[in-house]
Amino acid sequence: MILVVDAGNTNITLGVFREEELLGTFRMTTKIPRTSDEYGIFIIDLLEKNGIDSKQVKDVIISSVVPNIMHSFVSGIMKYFSVNPIVVGAGIKTGINIAIANPKSMGADRIVDAVAAYEIYGGPVIVIDFGTATTHDVITADGSLIAGVTSPGIRISANALWKDTAMLPEIEITKPSTILAKNTVNSMQAGLFFGSVGQTEYIIKKLKQELDLPDIKVVATGGLGKIISDETKCIDVYDKDLTLKGLRIIYNYNRPL
Repeated sequence: MILVVDAGNTNITLGVFREEELLGTFRMTTKIPRTSDEYGIFIIDLLEKNGIDSKQVKDVIISSVVPNIMHSFVSGIMKYFSVNPIVVGAGIKTGINIAIANPKSMGADRIVDAVAAYEIYGGPVIVIDFGTATTHDVITADGSLIAGVTSPGIRISANALWKDTAMLPEIEITKPSTILAKNTVNSMQAGLFFGSVGQTEYIIKKLKQELDLPDIKVVATGGLGKIISDETKCIDVYDKDLTLKGLRIIYNYNRPL
């Protein structure tokens, strides 16, 4: 079995694969400082309490956009799993070409998503990740990542509303029953939800126009991606485990002999 880890700005998402079968997924918050021992013990406890024998984990691969946790996290993996994890970064084999001006500036999570979208769904493809930031990346038919669009994620926009506006409350991010809101909470929900749908549709439309690929496939992932994809016909596939699947694919390109 292999443990795959996606360390994002909000959550660390973990998955365990036996060959191509995803046995389970787990989340822990990124923002709580932890020692290497805390990371190691917490992960083992998560696996064991979900019926997964941590001793069967033979390899680990990590994608991270949070550099300041990596020393403790990697140390915890090495100490408690007795493996030297593969970390997605410069020089790693991915199976795609990062054809942008500065490939090293591309976040590891975006590379992993691009690999998964291309390998699983084929190219050309647009992959959208509704995470802390919302990202749209374009992969060509021959597997080149050629462009990307980055915008504030839905939660960032929501946080800006209630942190920077004294009279607006913290709310649940969800689709309201109507855009014709009659109270403050529904008004905020309508703006966040329908505004995100509109932004998504417009960016996809512009990408398709400039690429001259009106039928390019669009694949989405990320925590809030499901409610957006359910609302628009612009997204062809929603795959909640896309990033974890991409890590497994990259592991196969780089697995120890």
